[in-house]
Amino acid sequence: MNLIEKTLSSELLYQGRVIRLRRDQALLPNGETAVREVIDHNGGVCVAALTDRDELLFVKQFRYPYLEVVTELPAGKRDTENEDPLLCGKRELKEETGATAERFIPLGKCYPSPGYCGEIIWMFAATGLSFGAQALDEDEFLNVEKIPLEQAVEMVLSGEITDAKTQAAVLKVKLLKDSGRL
Repeated sequence: MNLIEKTLSSELLYQGRVIRLRRDQALLPNGETAVREVIDHNGGVCVAALTDRDELLFVKQFRYPYLEVVTELPAGKRDTENEDPLLCGKRELKEETGATAERFIPLGKCYPSPGYCGEIIWMFAATGLSFGAQALDEDEFLNVEKIPLEQAVEMVLSGEITDAKTQAAVLKVKLLKDSGRL
């Protein structure tokens, strides 16, 4: 069965600092049309930074949409839609945790909400860590924690870690570590 939808028209509804909202008319595979509301975003990165003691670096920060403090891996948005995800990951790891890494291993990409958002999050593992000072953004407030990899996996499985990119990256790092590929 053909699953491809074709964009017939697109209307920009909102242009913000982080997102753009548009309403499209799409031609469906059956010949009918449908309205598609889409959030465009430059995308971002997530870095699973693993210490020599098999601990992952996490940040805890207040996430306004949920009105709660969320435990997640260091992450951030790309400054432009063309920014190299690896360079963005290196920058965000340093800014949020003060860490730099000797090695970055691509973990693939994640579509956090494919039903309405075009955001792509590139995930990386990082090893060979060294530490310096954080360089937080002016409006960024977070706490850094080291959590043993095994405990982080349990936190994902128990639902204590709710962030999707973090869940995926933690489990990928665990599998790579157990298979000797990390």
